[in-house]
Amino acid sequence: MGITNTQSGTRIDEIADNTYRITTPVQLPGMGGFSFNQFLVVDDEPLLFHTGPRKMFGLVREAVASVMPVARLRHISFSHIEADECGSLNEWLAAAPNSAPLCGAFAAMLSVSDMADREPRGLQDGEGIDIGSGRTVRWFDTPHLPHGWECGYLVDEKSRTLFCGDLFTQPGADNVPLTQGDVLGPSEAMRKAMDYYAHAPNSRALLEKLAATSPTTMACMHGSAWRGDGAALLRTLADTLSTG
Repeated sequence: MGITNTQSGTRIDEIADNTYRITTPVQLPGMGGFSFNQFLVVDDEPLLFHTGPRKMFGLVREAVASVMPVARLRHISFSHIEADECGSLNEWLAAAPNSAPLCGAFAAMLSVSDMADREPRGLQDGEGIDIGSGRTVRWFDTPHLPHGWECGYLVDEKSRTLFCGDLFTQPGADNVPLTQGDVLGPSEAMRKAMDYYAHAPNSRALLEKLAATSPTTMACMHGSAWRGDGAALLRTLADTLSTG
C-alpha cells in the first residue's frame, strides 16, 4: 500500500478489513489543499464507493488495479449526484463489464437510470445486500444531509464502516489515511465557511438513524478516514448542527 502515482500523489491504504481508501491531493483556487477520496471494498463482489471526478478516472483506476483486477468490480456506488461522487460512473462501467451502479432507489429513478450506461440497482432505505463472506452493505436514505434530495450512505456491517460521503469533510491535501484525532472541529470550520449543508429540519433524526448502526470507521470523502465511537461522533454532529 502507498503511492500509486508519483506525479499526482495518488495513494491507497487499507483502513478497515479489506477496505481501502484511495486519495488524490489537489490544490483548489481560493481553498488551498484538498483531497478527493474513493473507497474500495474487496470481497466476492467488490464495491467502489465514490467514482471520483471523470478527469481523475485514470488515477483511481490505477490505484484499484494495484489491489485487484479492475474488471472484477461488481458494484459502483455513491452517495448522491455530483461530479466527485459519480462523475466517472460510465468509465467504471466500461472498465468492469459485470458491474452496475448501486445507489438509493430514489436516485435510480430520478437520475441514474438515464445517466448511466447500465441499469442501476436501487436500494430502499434500510435494504442490504451480501457482497461475499457474509459481508452485508446496507443503504440508508438521508435526504438533504448534507445536500441532495437523493443523498444516502452505505454501511458495511462486517467491518462496521460507514461510507459517510460529505459528512466530516476536512480541508488539507496531506491528511493521514486514518486518524483517531479530531475531525469534527476541522469539518465544522469548513462547513461554517462554505455553508454546504441544506439544514434539513430532520437532520438529527437522520444522524440518529446512522448512529444506530454503531460504526467504528468513518470513510470520509474529503480528508482522513476516522476510527472510534462513530455513534457518539454522529450525535455530537447533530448537537452542533442544532446550535447553528
